Amino acid sequence: MSRIRILPEAVANKIAAGEVVERPASVVKELLENAIDAGAKTIRVEVEVGGKRMIRVIDDGHGMSHDDALLAFERHATSKLKSADDLLSIATLGFRGEALPTIAAVSRLLLETRDETEAEGTRIEFAGGKLMGVKPAGLPAGTTVSVADIFYCVPARRKFLKSDTTELGHIASLVTHYALANPAKQFILTTPTQEIINCPPAEKLADRVYQLFGRQALEELVEIPAASAPFRAAITEPELEPGEEKASLTVSGFTSRPDIQRVNRNGIYIFVNRRLVRDRLILHAIHEAYRNILPPAVFPATLLFLEMPYEEVDVNVHPAKIEVRFRRSQFVHDFTRDAIRQALMGARPIASFAAAAAAAPQTAGAANGALSGGITPAPVESGVPRAIIPPMEEIGVGSGVGSDYGSGAAFDLTGAPMRPVEQRIPFTSGTALGPGTAPAQISTGINWAANLAAPSADAPASLPHPEQIADLKPLGQVSASFIVAVNGEGLWLVDQHVAHERVLFEQHLEARRAGKIEAQRMLMPLVIELSPRQIVTFEKIAEELGANGFEVELMGPKSVAIQAVPAGVIAPDAEKLLREILDGIERENAAISIETLQAKIAASTACHAAIKINMPLEQSKMEWLLDALAKTDCPMSCPHGRPVVLRYSIKEIEKAFHRI
Repeated sequence: MSRIRILPEAVANKIAAGEVVERPASVVKELLENAIDAGAKTIRVEVEVGGKRMIRVIDDGHGMSHDDALLAFERHATSKLKSADDLLSIATLGFRGEALPTIAAVSRLLLETRDETEAEGTRIEFAGGKLMGVKPAGLPAGTTVSVADIFYCVPARRKFLKSDTTELGHIASLVTHYALANPAKQFILTTPTQEIINCPPAEKLADRVYQLFGRQALEELVEIPAASAPFRAAITEPELEPGEEKASLTVSGFTSRPDIQRVNRNGIYIFVNRRLVRDRLILHAIHEAYRNILPPAVFPATLLFLEMPYEEVDVNVHPAKIEVRFRRSQFVHDFTRDAIRQALMGARPIASFAAAAAAAPQTAGAANGALSGGITPAPVESGVPRAIIPPMEEIGVGSGVGSDYGSGAAFDLTGAPMRPVEQRIPFTSGTALGPGTAPAQISTGINWAANLAAPSADAPASLPHPEQIADLKPLGQVSASFIVAVNGEGLWLVDQHVAHERVLFEQHLEARRAGKIEAQRMLMPLVIELSPRQIVTFEKIAEELGANGFEVELMGPKSVAIQAVPAGVIAPDAEKLLREILDGIERENAAISIETLQAKIAASTACHAAIKINMPLEQSKMEWLLDALAKTDCPMSCPHGRPVVLRYSIKEIEKAFHRI
């Protein structure tokens, strides 16, 4: 007797439904995408009991004829593909031809549709995958799909659904995402008791963000102006074919200011050709854009839109169409990173006392040492201030991605992106509610709107900018660690260690680009023993270490001799600095680009060369440090993401004294 048999169509449909229909939000996703592909200008989603009892999606798209409506329920029936070649250039959100038959297999489904060129519409009813009836009907142009009692015929699957509130939250979040991706369309989401989302067509993405999240959320975001560049092949990617260099990648969107920080990635949303995706490569590009700006344990909120020729991206890699693969992944990664970083450099806010206290991120390698109270007047010293380059306390680099990345991978310096994040990012993360429509029964604890729109405690309406520190006058120090300064904007505190670290970091990178890193030879070579992993890492980056002022030679299978280190690093710190660089790169366990490696070496070197805490500074040295800090590109944070400057504005002082 044969052991292999062909599955009945009903069973095959249920298996397919298990891949495509995970929860009510999955049904909404498929129906929303069909409505968008149909050219709908208004899409209305009606939900009952979190989508478990009823989901109805109404659109005013082009609709279907009687014959097409019936064919739509056949497996792999679609109007969006004609041949296998079309898979190489998919221009629609839907294309697999599985949505309607798989949804119909696990629910009671009613399709009502009319092609705009026909006088009569069609009504088709399914129950548990069985056709229950087909009849003509007088209907408006467009399509309405009603899905009732999801998983009623698969009770085991129904048990895995969450509470009504949670399922509604996922649906609301999903509708929000597609409303963001399609600002020219109207999106409405309702329940029998409330209207959760109602976004009329918007001219610009900023208007749509304002509609969904309000003014404060928009003010906390930095716009990423649309930036385009023609594709070019990287070393590790296929050569461009004739004429391909004319194809371009465009990146645009919004990302949060550096002082707005989140504890998870729930505020990051990525759209590729208006398709919402979860992509580890782009997540890493966002992380790299914020490297040396944010601490490693916090994340930004980002709305990112990538537009590219359809043949440059493969969307046929996941049953639910939420993962993609880029043909020229390295170029996409690097251009995305640079577009975000350029936007951040144009908006460099400095934290206020209130915002900093509210965020209080847990950063790696916090400075050690007891800090006792009292403002110490600065010693007066005449003459030109001299460079301040004493040793500093041990601080971990902390700029790696940590355990989110896989282990055991080799790395190279060809510019290849790091290994993708192993942790999956949830496709939906809760509710997203329009202004003034946050109902009590909807949980907003983990939603996108909360992550993006939630204020950073008592953050001031007007955030200070780096230009305001150019005229700071130092008064003295707190605990010989923090410079107290004033100007017309208010009272300022400057962390002298991280301020000097930022100055040295940017100076080191500038000198590296110019090939002018200064080194200082040690009186006696320092021979140290490295672990096998450290030896491998050293051999990979030895050339770049040499270009950064290190002179290190292999002395055997496990030992190296340090002959010289970058200027400003004292001999006792030589071994510690080298190990810190090697261990920091080893922790990432993945391919990194030359730029990332240079930044990591510069950050570690600056960390060891910067002034320490608990170190009295003369007036002229404080003036020199504040002047040098004001001239840096990113004075608001150190290379490891900690704040450098805090401001207590005149308005905040007046408010504290009840003058306003």
